[in-house]
Amino acid sequence: MNSLLSKQHAYSKMEMEDPEEIQHRRAQFLIYKALKKADSAVSQRKQQPWLKVKVCKLKIKIGRRLKRFRKSILLTFSVGRGGVYKQFMSQLKSWKRLLKGRDAMVSTLPPIFST
Repeated sequence: MNSLLSKQHAYSKMEMEDPEEIQHRRAQFLIYKALKKADSAVSQRKQQPWLKVKVCKLKIKIGRRLKRFRKSILLTFSVGRGGVYKQFMSQLKSWKRLLKGRDAMVSTLPPIFST
């Protein structure tokens, strides 16, 4: 047991504390905790208005950018829609011509296997 106590970080028996000292230490700790909480609340109150204004301005800025972006996309689609529609219709017409021409060619060919 002596070898344990001789080490640097060994456990040692604490003396019995007076109940008044224990109560006094607890009271000091609670006072310290309350003061620390009050200090943090005061510092948060000082920062909040500045932070709220900053966040509000940022939200407005982002909102404006999103609105502008949405408008530009809608404009692009409305302008592009006409071009896409024309391109699609021309492709459809060419496919129709190709398919109709193929049917006409097949019908004019003589039958290869006749009975």
